[in-house]
Amino acid sequence: MSGIDVGEELGARAAQARALALLRIRSRALAVVITPAAVAVVLFAAGAQGHLGGPVWDGVRWAVLGVAVVVLLVAAAVAVAVARARPAVSPTVPVAEEGAPDLYLLVRDLADRLGVPAPSAIALTPDCDSWLEDRTHRAYRGGAGREARNTAPVLVIGSPFLWWMRVAELRAVLAPVVAGTDSSAHPDIAAARRFVRGLDAAVADGAAPGRGALRAVPAAFTGWVARLLLRACREHAAEMERCVAATASMRAQGVDYALRIAAQEQVGLAYAGWDRLLTRVALPAWRMGRWPSRLDAGVVSALTELSRRDRLADGFTSRLGERPACDLLEEPGIADEATSLLAARLFHGGPAESGPDWAPVDWQQYPDEVVDRKWRTEAARLHRVLDAMGVPPASVADPAVPTLARVMEHLAGPGGPGGPGEELAAGIGAAVARDDAQAPAPGPAQQTASAAGADPLDLWGPDPLPLFPLQPPRTGTELLADHVAAMVCCAAVDTAGAAPGLDWLDGPALLVDGERRADLAVPVLSLVEDGDPDPLRSWLAEVGVRSDKPVRLV
Repeated sequence: MSGIDVGEELGARAAQARALALLRIRSRALAVVITPAAVAVVLFAAGAQGHLGGPVWDGVRWAVLGVAVVVLLVAAAVAVAVARARPAVSPTVPVAEEGAPDLYLLVRDLADRLGVPAPSAIALTPDCDSWLEDRTHRAYRGGAGREARNTAPVLVIGSPFLWWMRVAELRAVLAPVVAGTDSSAHPDIAAARRFVRGLDAAVADGAAPGRGALRAVPAAFTGWVARLLLRACREHAAEMERCVAATASMRAQGVDYALRIAAQEQVGLAYAGWDRLLTRVALPAWRMGRWPSRLDAGVVSALTELSRRDRLADGFTSRLGERPACDLLEEPGIADEATSLLAARLFHGGPAESGPDWAPVDWQQYPDEVVDRKWRTEAARLHRVLDAMGVPPASVADPAVPTLARVMEHLAGPGGPGGPGEELAAGIGAAVARDDAQAPAPGPAQQTASAAGADPLDLWGPDPLPLFPLQPPRTGTELLADHVAAMVCCAAVDTAGAAPGLDWLDGPALLVDGERRADLAVPVLSLVEDGDPDPLRSWLAEVGVRSDKPVRLV
């Protein structure tokens, strides 16, 4: 027996031992519950045999019986609440076997090579991670009884992996994940996981708002009991999962181990590119009521651009000649669109369905549909705030014409920083908050999709969207700098022949003579924070922007 086999066996035994420790905690809780009933049985048996007689013992017997009945009823109510509580399920896009037969074949072949059960299904998630998820709870399974309970877990794959990784790299990365199905099939580990997940769901259910007092009190008591048991289970559950992961990793070392080391570099690169794509490219579009419908395809462009700029990533793009893992899907475009919409809902809180105020956008349309609209919307908001503050126009001849000169003269005027500049920043912040409050809520569309049974967030729970906000709220000064930069870009487009563009790593970009100008931030900050317009005036003269010319707004 090799060292890997010995380590795998030891890890499996350690995981089983931790699972048995968790089940013993459940057994002790059950023993505590039935102790009053057992004492009552002993007392009544003793009385029937002529022992412990007299009115005092009769009173003790009936008192203990009353306590036992109350304890059993409360325990039964808690047990039912724990059993009915729905564990949270990760929002995913299901992949049917007929829609990805090659992907299912790859996963089953991998499971056969590892000697483990194959996952019962495959789903995609807009994240750079992969895992197994147990969906055998009665709220999620289609069947009933022991057959449904013994169903293998679902394999959840990060959608960016399918588009960036090659087929061999994906197989190497999934090997330790698929190897975890062996532990999931172990009855003791499966029972321990169901016990812990049920307690966790009961705690979340007890803390959920929106209940009347009649239901809130029992739910809070159930949550309190579940929290006590979870506290006792915490160490054993963490160690059990650690041993399960170590066992799966050791089992997977016999499959594409050398390739997995190289593929892990692609995991880190994919995470970096996905994060930049969401925060710099997708987020501005979401705020404009547009959701990019090809985010996964966009991550390939973002990572290719990163490889071009970063010498550490040099050579990674040479892999692009090999077969991409997304070819394992029959309709990769449909899967990309579904995961892109799910990403928009998770990270921004958009509706579940497209509409006039929430429409998909292709990458070719991004500069006009997102970048140009974003700049002109922010420029229009800036001038509305200036109007509300009573700031005079820069052109006396035509006071209705919005110009960049008006903004620059106001911020560079007396008392700009700490005076009118602070007031303008506060006004911009309030205007943004008002516009955000007037945006359509995702509730009705989400309810429509849920009623149809097609909403991937239906099984998550009552948590409000977005579940994972990408950025903290921006300060008034940051918002003011963004709006001034937008005004400058509008003036450059209207007076200097510049054009809106898309940078895969930095989002909206200003193109002058076909080249991106990335040096606008410093002169804008000098004007906003220091009230110094000279750096911006020099930049405008270099590009050929006329600050006194009118700008077209939304």
